[in-house]
Amino acid sequence: MKITVFTSNQARHISLIEDLAKIADEVYAVIESFTVFTGEVADFYNKTEIMQKYFRSAVIEPERQIFDAPRFLPKNVRAMVLKASDLSLLPMEFLKDALYSDRYIVFGSSYIKGPLVEFLVKNRTYNIHIGTSPYYRGNSCNFWAAYHGNFDYVGATIHLLSRGLDSGDMLFHAFPEQIGDPLLLGMKAVKAAHKGLIENIKNGKIDKMTPVPQDKSSQIKYSRGADFTDEVARDYLENLPAPETVLEKLKNRDLSKFLNPYIG
Repeated sequence: MKITVFTSNQARHISLIEDLAKIADEVYAVIESFTVFTGEVADFYNKTEIMQKYFRSAVIEPERQIFDAPRFLPKNVRAMVLKASDLSLLPMEFLKDALYSDRYIVFGSSYIKGPLVEFLVKNRTYNIHIGTSPYYRGNSCNFWAAYHGNFDYVGATIHLLSRGLDSGDMLFHAFPEQIGDPLLLGMKAVKAAHKGLIENIKNGKIDKMTPVPQDKSSQIKYSRGADFTDEVARDYLENLPAPETVLEKLKNRDLSKFLNPYIG
C-alpha cells in the first residue's frame, strides 16, 4: 500500500508519518515547515512573553511528552519539504510521484486550493481536523473548547477533504482517554486521532463508514488565528481548572453528539 500525506514539520506530524510508515510499503510526505519554537520565534503567532509561556506549557512540553522531538523520518518515507503556504502554488507535475497512492491524508497542512484540492477531493482524501466538528471549526479549536470549559468537546474529527475549510462530510470523531491535566488533554486528542485513523485503515472500517454532512447550526465557535491574543492566552493560563473538573466533564461526555466515536 502507498500513502500520501500532506502535513507539517512538528513532532506530532512526524509521529503520524511514522505511524503511516508502519502500515504502508511507501509513504510520500509533503511537509510544510514552521518554526519548532512557537512563541519563541515569530512565525504564525507573535513573539511575546505570554505567548512564549503559553506555547511552552500548553504545546511544546506536552508535545515533547507525547510525541517526542523533531527527528528524521523512516526509511520507507519519501519527503518533499516546502515553506508553509507554498503547497497550493506548487505545479501538480512537481507532485506527480505522490499522486498515485492508495490513500491520501491531510493533517496540519496549509489551506489547499486549485487543481490539487480538486484531485484530493476526487480521491476521497481524509482530513484530520483537531477539534470536534461541527461544534468547533477553524483554528486552535481544542484550545477554545477548553477555554469555554467544554473539555468533553476536546477531540478530533476525521472527515473527507472538501474545498471549504473543515467543512467536509464526517467519518468519525476521536477522543483521548480520561486525563485530568488540561495542558496535556489537547495533545492526547491528537494522539487519539492518529490511533483511530490508523486502526480504521488497517481493519478496513473507514471504507464502510457513511460520510455525514456537518450540521453548521450546531456550531459553537468558528475561530480565527487573530482571535488567539495575548489577553486570551493569559486568561487561560491564570484560570486553569482543577483536574477533577476536567475529569468530571470527560466522564459525562455525551457520545451521542458525535459520530462513530473512537476513544484511544
